[in-house]
Amino acid sequence: MSPAPVALVLVSHSATLAEGVRELAAQMAPDVLILAAGGDGAGGLGTSFDLVEEALGEATADGRSAVVLTDLGSAVLTTESVLEFLDEDVAARVHLADAPFVEAAVAAGVTAAGGAPVGEVLGAAVAAGAGFPHAAGPGAVAPAEAPAAPAAAVPGPQHAGDSAVPITAHVVVRNPMGLHARPAAVLARMMAGFDASVQVDGVNGASVLELMQLAATQGRTLEVSATGPQARVAVDAFVGAVEEGFGEV
Repeated sequence: MSPAPVALVLVSHSATLAEGVRELAAQMAPDVLILAAGGDGAGGLGTSFDLVEEALGEATADGRSAVVLTDLGSAVLTTESVLEFLDEDVAARVHLADAPFVEAAVAAGVTAAGGAPVGEVLGAAVAAGAGFPHAAGPGAVAPAEAPAAPAAAVPGPQHAGDSAVPITAHVVVRNPMGLHARPAAVLARMMAGFDASVQVDGVNGASVLELMQLAATQGRTLEVSATGPQARVAVDAFVGAVEEGFGEV
């Protein structure tokens, strides 16, 4: 499999923190280049111009774009300083995200693993700090439910093959740990690959963070619903993956 077209660079004041977040995100997005640029370069706390420059150079090699995540304000300043010295064509492919360090690394990594363009990867990182739709009140839930609305507005009989008619199924979580990080990432990557809008118990099936926020434990029944040209195959794939237990049963 070819590497994803978008890389991630994690800039932290702590080398240990940067490497830990890199390791976590890499477990969810193994095909994405994720680079840690943590510490002052001499074993202490701080940020290093040289480490960030090296990471950005590797991240943008072969024409890749890069999304940079930082832990604290001065890490942003260091990154911005490096960008000023990069060639314009390289700097144009680097995007600095205003997003939570850990959550954004996971969300952006999973999105990048699906081959998404840099704008979508950056958007996933930023959205990771905006809260989850099902926890943010009715005003935030409406957009996620919007794809189902056209079905009621289309005159005449509807059939299961119509892309606007939701395909719905139910599946019981079998694996002992439930939808923890790794299974959630597997499902999110899978759902993002279909030409369909997938909802799982009211949340975006292509969002690893929203799936994790469900806190779906063993024995819970999930409702998966999808609309779009590949709605049926997306639902079948989701149900099949959950029933197989993610290699944990």
